[in-house]
Amino acid sequence: MQYNVKIDSFEGPLDLLLHLINTLEIDIYDIPVAQITEQYLLYIHTMKELKLDLASEYLVMAATLLAIKSKMLLPKHEEELFDDALEPLSEEDPRNELVERLIEYRKYKEAAVELKELEEERSLIYTKAPSDLTDFAREALQQKAPTPSVSIYDMLGAYQKLMRRKKLQKPVVTKITRQDISIEKRMDEVLETLKDKPLGIDFYELFPSPEKGYVVVTFLAILELMKRDEIFAEQSENFGDIKIISAREGAAAVGYN
Repeated sequence: MQYNVKIDSFEGPLDLLLHLINTLEIDIYDIPVAQITEQYLLYIHTMKELKLDLASEYLVMAATLLAIKSKMLLPKHEEELFDDALEPLSEEDPRNELVERLIEYRKYKEAAVELKELEEERSLIYTKAPSDLTDFAREALQQKAPTPSVSIYDMLGAYQKLMRRKKLQKPVVTKITRQDISIEKRMDEVLETLKDKPLGIDFYELFPSPEKGYVVVTFLAILELMKRDEIFAEQSENFGDIKIISAREGAAAVGYN
């Protein structure tokens, strides 16, 4: 039975490109196309390997990046860069259109963040006190409970690091045995592993088997549990190790049963 997980954090290929530009600390007006294309294709390959929903617009952007990269690699002939008066001609940068789209998208993204903050501020204004405070009390408990501090990009980065570790640790000669396991069953096993561990465990401890199918199913099970708010991930510093914590165990540790 095929199981697909849709990641809502990806709002489109431009959103992914902006994330890569910010992560790599790249000047948006002078994008190193070869580097950004390599990182973009790496994320696309990872999403396809995990069988995540991949819209066609991501593949279109990948083709666009490869086309720009090819144009920038083409040699420039000196005779084509000068006119009859021996004055240099200004050749259009093939990155210009992409840069304009990214800048325009960033403006809308920043505006969306500001509107979201205004919405959250407005949601705190009540014109009438509620007669039933049950929902208000539950909301207050949720605000005090631990909240996720790791994005989907961090989780994909951790998965890539995990696969590199498994590849390095893989023995030269091995016997492969196929063992089908459902995501639902693996979800139950992850929750059982996190039971009575209020401080959580290291992300990589949830992958005891090097078998690729087992690794993929486990990773999808973790994403689904995070989506259901049954577990969350914490990272003490950028690019640091990720801890997986049960939402129930974490809340119990601070006195919220």
